[in-house]
Amino acid sequence: VQLVESGGGSVQAGGSLRLSCSASVVDYSDFDMGWFRQVPGKEREGVAFVDFGGGRTEYAEPVIGRFTVSRDNAKKMIHLQMNSLKVEDTAMYYCGAHWGFAPFLGGWSKASDYSYWGQGTQVTVSS
Repeated sequence: VQLVESGGGSVQAGGSLRLSCSASVVDYSDFDMGWFRQVPGKEREGVAFVDFGGGRTEYAEPVIGRFTVSRDNAKKMIHLQMNSLKVEDTAMYYCGAHWGFAPFLGGWSKASDYSYWGQGTQVTVSS
């Protein structure tokens, strides 16, 4: 499984960005997908999650009401629409893939539960 993120950039606080993650895998619809972010010196933290069927989504508390995750299984892509961005949203954003038939050991927001990662895309929000 290869994942490639795109859409990062620099915006002012209050602005919006839309991240995308494309996957090169035959059975993409078997994978749950998550968006994570990481700043230097801190652990990678879960931001948003969408299950393999697209019927279940989850969000970290700091982004509820501002971020929206979606997936398009036909195009093998997921997106993260980020609105009302804050300075504290500045981070490297990664998408991760978790095989949907395996149980989560730590929960959707635990990076260790994901087997595949992209290279990341930087999001910088300035005041």
